[in-house]
Amino acid sequence: MNIIITGASSGVGFEAVIELITSGKHKVMAIARSQDKLQRLFEISRSINPDCVLYPIVFDLVSDDPAALLQFIGTHMDNRVDALINNAGVLINKPFKELEEIDFVDMLQSNYLSHVRISQALLGVMPAGSHIVNIGSMGGYQGSAKFAGLSAYSASKAALHVFTECLAQELIEQQISVNCLALGSAQTEMLEKAFPGYQSPVMAFEMGKYIADFALTGHKFFNGKILPVALTTP
Repeated sequence: MNIIITGASSGVGFEAVIELITSGKHKVMAIARSQDKLQRLFEISRSINPDCVLYPIVFDLVSDDPAALLQFIGTHMDNRVDALINNAGVLINKPFKELEEIDFVDMLQSNYLSHVRISQALLGVMPAGSHIVNIGSMGGYQGSAKFAGLSAYSASKAALHVFTECLAQELIEQQISVNCLALGSAQTEMLEKAFPGYQSPVMAFEMGKYIADFALTGHKFFNGKILPVALTTP
């Protein structure tokens, strides 16, 4: 399969790439903004599987032109994407009274609109049977426990959840499945920065493996679903 994953330079995205390249069965494009972290990902991947086909691409989902990605896909990935994992995102933990409008804009751009842009750009190269996986959050899952300081973050993830449901309906005739994994906590750099001292019961590599496996097989069982992936009850 030809697989694209965004936000691949750290956390669960990084670990999902490692899982996907291990078998040697897939071509993987890993997208992120950090050249140094992508280079580290490439080196680790090659040490695990010297024959892996991994394309680390420095790309800003908010501001860069997706046409450049399409050109690369046409040249190196047979102009076909079988799975798109929309994982990139940022988290701001700040009391509501201290939040500025730009904080909400940043959250919406990074956690929602960037995924809208790349999904729309890649539809033309996604064949029947392909799978779009949006990485949401329990913070945006209706009825789940909410946390102070995460109003901007959780609202942006809730938008991604509803987008998932709507897009799945629009793509039924194209036979492209769209699902969203509403993740609970995993021990990542982003979590540690937002919640210093908190220890998640789930390690990043465990969640990364789950995401990778779901991208490969989840569309056989689900479409248009927001699936909670958490140890706690919503």
